[in-house]
Amino acid sequence: MYDSNELLKQLGRNIKAERVRKGYTQELFAEKAGVSREYISRIERGQENMSILKILNMAIILDTDIKNLLLF
Repeated sequence: MYDSNELLKQLGRNIKAERVRKGYTQELFAEKAGVSREYISRIERGQENMSILKILNMAIILDTDIKNLLLF
């Protein structure tokens, strides 16, 4: 079965990879997403459980398909 902690960590790694690919710092990404840099940091470390709508919003900001963020 799936380990929820590992899924969150992988989601965070995927978001970070797309953020870096886009050339965004955590600060810039946080500003575009309307959240704090600390929140982005927690997401990227797998410490935040986001709703699918927040994940979709991040995909839009990162100009990537949501599937790229949800690859496990």
